[in-house]
Order: sequence, then C-alpha cells, then structure tokens
Amino acid sequence: MQITLTMKIRKILPALALCLFTADAFSQAVNIEDAGSIFKNSPFVLSGSLSSGAVFYSGNQQTGRQSFTYYVNGSVNASIYGQFNLPVSINITNLGNNLSCPSLPNRLSLHPTYKWLTGHIGDVSMTFSPYTLNGHQFTGGGLELSPGKFRIGIMGGRLLREVEYSQASPSMMPNYSRFGYGIKVQYEAESYAAGVTYFGAKDSRNRQMEYVLDSLGIAPMENSVIGVDIRFNLLKNISLLTEYAVSFLTRDTRAPKEEETSVFADIFGNRTSTGIYNAFNAKLNWQLSKNTIGIGYERIDPDYKTLGAYYFNSDYENITLNYARPFLKGDRASISASFGVQRDDLKGQNERENMRYVGSLNLTYSPSERLQVSANYSTFQSHRNLKSQFDYINAVSPYDNMDTLNYTQLSQSIDGSVTYGIRQTENSSRRLNLTVSYQESADRQGDVSLPGNVSRFLNSSLVYSLSLLKRGINLTASANYSYSYGGLSEMHTFGPMLGVTSVLFNRKVTTGISSSYNLSLNDGNTQIRVLNLRANAALVFLKKHSISVNAVWQNRNLLATGKKTDSITATFAYSFSF
Repeated sequence: MQITLTMKIRKILPALALCLFTADAFSQAVNIEDAGSIFKNSPFVLSGSLSSGAVFYSGNQQTGRQSFTYYVNGSVNASIYGQFNLPVSINITNLGNNLSCPSLPNRLSLHPTYKWLTGHIGDVSMTFSPYTLNGHQFTGGGLELSPGKFRIGIMGGRLLREVEYSQASPSMMPNYSRFGYGIKVQYEAESYAAGVTYFGAKDSRNRQMEYVLDSLGIAPMENSVIGVDIRFNLLKNISLLTEYAVSFLTRDTRAPKEEETSVFADIFGNRTSTGIYNAFNAKLNWQLSKNTIGIGYERIDPDYKTLGAYYFNSDYENITLNYARPFLKGDRASISASFGVQRDDLKGQNERENMRYVGSLNLTYSPSERLQVSANYSTFQSHRNLKSQFDYINAVSPYDNMDTLNYTQLSQSIDGSVTYGIRQTENSSRRLNLTVSYQESADRQGDVSLPGNVSRFLNSSLVYSLSLLKRGINLTASANYSYSYGGLSEMHTFGPMLGVTSVLFNRKVTTGISSSYNLSLNDGNTQIRVLNLRANAALVFLKKHSISVNAVWQNRNLLATGKKTDSITATFAYSFSF
C-alpha cells in the first residue's frame, strides 16, 4: 500500500509544484509594504481563550456513563508584527477513552497565516466541494493560498484511524486506516470563475483484521474523484453555476484487475470492483428588482460516493424552481418558495420507481417590533434531528446531545413560530413565544400509506418570560408537549418548566435555578415520570477570568417496571481570555 500511495502522490506532485510556482509568481507581483510601517506594530501579541472543566456523575442509573470526565479546549493566536499569525486550537477530553473510534475527540490544530497564505496542521478539516472533499476531518496538513485571482487548496493526511472489532462494543463498527490527499485550483474573475478539484483516498490493508472485517462485509476501498465547477455572469443580473464530479470508487482493492484497461483505469482504478459514478449540479439565478428567481437541476448516479464526505445521498434527480421577495414598507414581510420534481431509480435497477412533486414555502411577517411571525412548509427529503425539547430538558451533561448521527429522513415538515412582546418599559420586559414543529414520513404504495411504516412527530412549546431589567432578574415559565407515532404506537410527553436567573454584584455574578417535570404516556399508559432540579452559578473576576458551577439532580420513575433511579451530575468550569 505504501508503494501504491507513494506512486499516487508522485502523480500529483507536478500539479502541486505548478500551484506553488503560480503562488510564488503572484507573490512577486504583490507590493511589499514598507518595512518601517511593519515594525511600528508590536513585535509579539498573544490573544485567545482557554477553558477547562470537570463533570462528576453519581447515580443508580445503568447508563454506562463515566463517573468522571474532564475537558480542556481553547484557541490561542500569536501575532508577529501584525503580519504573521499562528492560531492554535486544542480540545482534550477523556470522554469515551474506553472506546475505539475512527476519529478521536482529542484534537490539536495549528492554522498559521501570512497575508494570502493559510496553513492547517494537526487535526483539521477542509472543504473543496460537496461531491469531493466535504468537511471530512483528517490528521495531517493543508494549505490555502489566494494569490491574486487564484484560490488554491492542498491537503493530505489520515482520514480514519484503524479500529479493530471489539466484543465489548459490538455497535462500534471496525474499519481500516484510511489516508487521503487532494488539491483544488480555482480562478476567479469579475464575470466568471472556474475550478478543478482532485481528491484521492485509500484504505491501508491489515491482513490480521481481514478475516473479521470480511465477515462483517467491510473491505478495503480506494477512491479518486475529479471535479470541475464553473460560474458565469451571463448578464448583469443573471448568473449560471455548474459543477460536475466523477468518482472512481474501488469497493475492494483485493479484487482482480480488469483485462481491458484504459488510461483513466490505470490511473484511477481498473479492478472488477471499481465503479464510475457521476454527479452534476447546475443553478441559474436571476435578480430582478427585489425578486430573486432561480432554476436548479441536480443529478447523482446510484451508489455515488466519495470517501471525502461522511454522508451522501445518491440515485436521484431534482429539478427545482426558486423564488424569493420582500414585501411591505421596510421589508417587514418576505416570502420564499421552491417547487420541483424529484425522481429516483435513475437506472431502473430497483423494484419500483418513485416520482413526486416537492416544494417548500417560507413566510415571515413583522408588523411591529412587538410581533414577529414565521411559518415554513417543506416536502423536500432531508435529514432532520428528531430529538424533542425533552431530550435537552432531561439532559444532565453537556455531552448528552453531542450525537449528530441521530437523524431520520423525512418527507414533509411544518414549522411555525410566533413571538409577541406583551409589554416593554424601562424597568421590565414581558414576552410570549409559541413554537410548533410537525414532521411526517411514510412509505406509500400508490396513495395508501403502508401500516407500520408511517411516522409522525410533533414538538411544541409555549414560553413566557419576564425580565426585570434594572434588577437583573429573569423569570421563565414554559409548557412543553411532544407527540410521536411510529410502529403503530403513540407516545405523548408533556410537562412544565420554571426557571429564574439573577445577575448580582455589578453583573459579576450570575445565579440560576430551575425545575421541570414531565410525563410520558405510551398508548394511553403512563410509562415514565421525570423530575429535574438544576442550580448554577458563574463568577467573573479580574475581567478576563470566570468560574462556573452547575448541578443537576434527576429522578426517573419507570412506572412500567416499578424501578426508580436517581442521579446527580456536577460540572465545574474555568475560562480565561486574553
């Protein structure tokens, strides 16, 4: 693998050399500032912030949580004569130290900058395009250069570290270690822009792991992606944006080579498990007075995938029409709408093909400073987080809602919000806010929803807040309700929450206390009762230092099993800015 990877790197070295040569040429054209003005700045300036904390947990809940966790994070920037900057970011924690995962939570990165050059070193992420490298974290290095009208990005490093199968954590899927490298060169003129992207990645084989991974259907993969994006300003108010990408994905690098080869196959993969997949996107935007009109087309082949992205939807074609415009005096109202046609099974390989009309409508209206109204309806398929507000109300640790993978694909959603300022004076402020969100998804055969494959989710809250401005006291009371339906089962969760915060000693001390109580009913039977008590305090001293303490006591009564659990979570944190 090392030999193959070295050969791959050698293939892109000429392109890297060309980019660096171009960057150097542009740097020669840049006017050098007068040395005297540079040295008028301070020779060395250090700025940033650091914070650290510890979380203590005690209770009889069988949650698998660690009894003690800590974290240290922050960012520091060192500036030399105001010309060279060296930002450093750090995140260290023992959370999950008993687990093996592809990306560690502990991260250290440096981002040195000098004029139009920025470096990324350590545990970082970069984005070239949605179809090539799209925000994937890696451990290595990268460069971003912007000499003149050029925009150049270069990266290389380890995308995933090796994870072995563990019987203690069967839900943690193992994987091979994966390395990636890429480059993007873009030229931006006033009336047009054009860019080219290359990204490559390959898994490193481990013969000792292959037997276990093969039994799980995990094979070492290799990927090469080429992307081209172009933007034209056709007329003064009309612009066209297009992007095309082709992905050469080898799903098993151990597969035999194809007998018939080509130049592209020799460079990007010529094995029997290699597939070639395409993605295309085009957008036409027209700005007419206050009207914004757009037409979009997107097509992604079945099984399109890039190893430079965590998630990817494929096998669909979208044709959309977009419109947006503000209304009324002072643009107090606005409307934006999208409508289009969506279909899948582009190659006729599935048992059935789905075609549906998709659309969204968003309205906002602010007739006065006291009243704001917004509403949104959408039938676009998307990934939405279905956690209700009770997941956050009942959270006992800052880490409880860090899981960004808890997403469900939806077919339609409705969201609405109304905020009304009841009264505003010099001494007090009263506000009322109502939010409602409804989502639904279903597998349909014709116009009939299949039993057991319909899911609905309703989340709502009514919040009243009172602020005593001169006294620094804030009171909040809310009523919350959630409803979910899935698998022919209904779940209702509802309950109140009451909280008060106060600012003391010239706003140097902030204290707060709150309590919430909620019930969960499943098919009409009460299942769970949860009582939360929270208290927190924060102190700011010497202007740049702060200490905070937070404690949560939670009681859960599982009525279905007759089990009661109690837990206490305490968090201590210190932060310093300079």
